Amino acid sequence: MKTQIPFDNSFAALKGGFFTSQAPEVAPEPSLLAYNDALGTELGIEKGDARDLSAIFSGADVPSGAEPLAQLYAGHQFGSYNPQLGDGRAILLGEVIDTKGNRRDIQLKGSGRTPYSRGGDGKAWLGPILREYVVSEAMHALGIPTTRALAAVATGEQVYRETALPGAVLTRIAASHIRVGTFQIFAARGQIEQLQTLFEYTRTRHYPVADGVEGFLQAVMEAQCKLIPAWMGVGFIHGVMNTDNCQIAGETIDYGPCAFMDGFATDRVFSSIDRGARYSYGNQPDIVIWNMAQLATALVPLMPNADAAVTRFTEMLHGMKDKLRAEWLLVFAAKIGIAAPREGDGPLIADLLDMMETSGADFTNTFHALTQGSAKDQVIDQSAYQAWHDKWQTRLATENDPTAVMARANPAIIPRNHRIEQMIEAAVQGDFAPFHRLTAALATPFDVAEQDEDLTRPPSEQEIVPATFCGT
Repeated sequence: MKTQIPFDNSFAALKGGFFTSQAPEVAPEPSLLAYNDALGTELGIEKGDARDLSAIFSGADVPSGAEPLAQLYAGHQFGSYNPQLGDGRAILLGEVIDTKGNRRDIQLKGSGRTPYSRGGDGKAWLGPILREYVVSEAMHALGIPTTRALAAVATGEQVYRETALPGAVLTRIAASHIRVGTFQIFAARGQIEQLQTLFEYTRTRHYPVADGVEGFLQAVMEAQCKLIPAWMGVGFIHGVMNTDNCQIAGETIDYGPCAFMDGFATDRVFSSIDRGARYSYGNQPDIVIWNMAQLATALVPLMPNADAAVTRFTEMLHGMKDKLRAEWLLVFAAKIGIAAPREGDGPLIADLLDMMETSGADFTNTFHALTQGSAKDQVIDQSAYQAWHDKWQTRLATENDPTAVMARANPAIIPRNHRIEQMIEAAVQGDFAPFHRLTAALATPFDVAEQDEDLTRPPSEQEIVPATFCGT
């Protein structure tokens, strides 16, 4: 049976230069590495055999009903505005309405050159494809809004970076691929008609109850105010929070040099290209406010009074810091067993984090140990920890079931950098067992099987991954 995808495309119907219609490049010898059956069922896809899946999800065979295109956008990259970016190595096949009634994009990432490739080959090598597959599905299992991975396919060809590497394509599922940078490019060009069309389309698709431009901006801000503290609650560092990587629907998108912390440090950076630590762990709340300021600026031309809009949007942006802090407090209060935080809980959490940072304590394991009652072993200053522990226990005396709250907030397993690198090294040699093992173990991050306990271990000194890299 041929794979059947129930396409219901809407973005492809937009008029005004939002994309370039283009089919993906044909992979010479595609072979299926992974297919997410549960997600495929959720999307209403009737799958064929492995050969058929590999052909479709490598770009070798464009399925019936698809309207492949590359989207146009701009973006601030590390604070500097690039006036035209766009999908340089991705093709949107189309959209489906899933079994829950949600509209979702199906995109091939690494499928060849587009008009927006800017000199690149438009392809991806195996490592970043497997990294995004594992990490995005892990984020989903952790309950954090994210794009999803439907399939990974080897293309049967070599791509060239510093050396020849095996090529691959990821099929990415998203609420949409509309970014802050999508709005920026039309505002910067003064194309107000297109900007209005984009606003109306995006509001209808993602925030249909939002009242006008201001209501839309508020809704996007609120989604980001929930997303970033959720990242921080699992020690996640995005690595490239450029405006072209900031999705309007509030999902985590574009897993390039991302990483999960081992030892806790607020200034932790992994991305090899983030030399100024702009996108460090602790800077992420400030950066999302900055990104929202760029969205607000792009929306000003749609307002009847520009000066009044700037004043109002500035007030809204200033209010984001308090909202981010409130969401952060909810996330971290849960991590110490408090379901409804109150005044005074912030300093209690901060004291624990300070001890962890001073000790270089493993972020994930310390909070998981807190759930198990053994966190004292994670910090250096035992007397300081005991004093904190006594205050903490006094606070928990007023909570109904703090252990259950912590169990839901503190995963036992995350996609650790050294395990990801080991997985990639094995896959390049043709061994995909570590990839499948990680994918399976991370599907239940709060409940680790006995045979996977080793995956919870922090890296040895020889295993530490000091830097992560973009897939391009």
